[in-house]
Amino acid sequence: MGNQRITASDLFLGGLALLLVSVSFYQTWQGLEQIFGHAAIVISLALSLLLLYLCWLLREAKLTGRPTGKLMAVYSFIALFCFMANFNALYTRFMRTDIYTAELRDINARFDKLEADVNSKFNYKYDKATAQNVETKKKQLVEQIQDKGNPGMGNRARMLIKDLEKLLGQKVDILRPVGNDYADLADRMGRQIDGIVSDLSPEEAKLKTDLSAATKKWSDKIQEILLLPKKDKDEQAQGVIDQSLAEYNKLGQKATNILGEEKFKFEPKESNTQDIGKIGYAFDHAVQNFGVYQLVVLLGCILLDFIIPIILLLVTKPGDNNNNGGSVFTHKRSGNVLIPNN
Repeated sequence: MGNQRITASDLFLGGLALLLVSVSFYQTWQGLEQIFGHAAIVISLALSLLLLYLCWLLREAKLTGRPTGKLMAVYSFIALFCFMANFNALYTRFMRTDIYTAELRDINARFDKLEADVNSKFNYKYDKATAQNVETKKKQLVEQIQDKGNPGMGNRARMLIKDLEKLLGQKVDILRPVGNDYADLADRMGRQIDGIVSDLSPEEAKLKTDLSAATKKWSDKIQEILLLPKKDKDEQAQGVIDQSLAEYNKLGQKATNILGEEKFKFEPKESNTQDIGKIGYAFDHAVQNFGVYQLVVLLGCILLDFIIPIILLLVTKPGDNNNNGGSVFTHKRSGNVLIPNN
């Protein structure tokens, strides 16, 4: 009469299979949700149950000495869908904040570059080096006048004005604030200096002012977002990206219209961060930014879906179980029954 028992190896492999497939089920559900919506949970469950069933069939085939190639091919085909969804879910979860951060910093740099490029195309009364030095000092003066700790024409502001007068070779009028509106004072001082250093049309002067204001506004806003906790940053970043890029493209196109395409050619900037969470975006971003982290996520997803059948094929030997059922989790032992002669 046969005898069945569950071994420690059975328990370990069974528990490991259930654990890994459960994790794969959840990640597959999350990764497919952007495609299938609420149906993703049903699809994920079906795929996970199929993987478990195929593991059982692989073990049974190996025990009885039957070929496992076709079963492994079917398993790999199904596991490939889980792998893509797993990668999307894990990569998106852990890289979302980094992707938003990189995009926000890139927009900040683009505003600075746009302002510098447009300013370099204006006609100045001074040489390029002097004009750039004046622009730098002017920005420092504008920020100093609006400094919350020491607003207005304090000692630091007056020192900057003296530096500007040396560069310009002429006197700069020290304007007075209207009430406590130091933002207005800073704007008027900036426009005065622009008028001295450049020979701009009204449209060019307005463009220069708008670019300077937008660059500062979005620089401050982006820095504010970058300092937020991870959850708040993820929630607010996309809105800031969309709004800032809309203004960036608007100002760039305005610069082209005013200066002319032969003098300044602008290429609009688009962001793909709206696609965060989609399978295609996850793989595309990983390929373009491949590094240690991307490699770790890739290997982790491969192990998650393929380690169990690999272990089963390596440790299972034909004939280890003599039971006809070929159970994955049981061993059946048989032997001769000795009946003594009376």
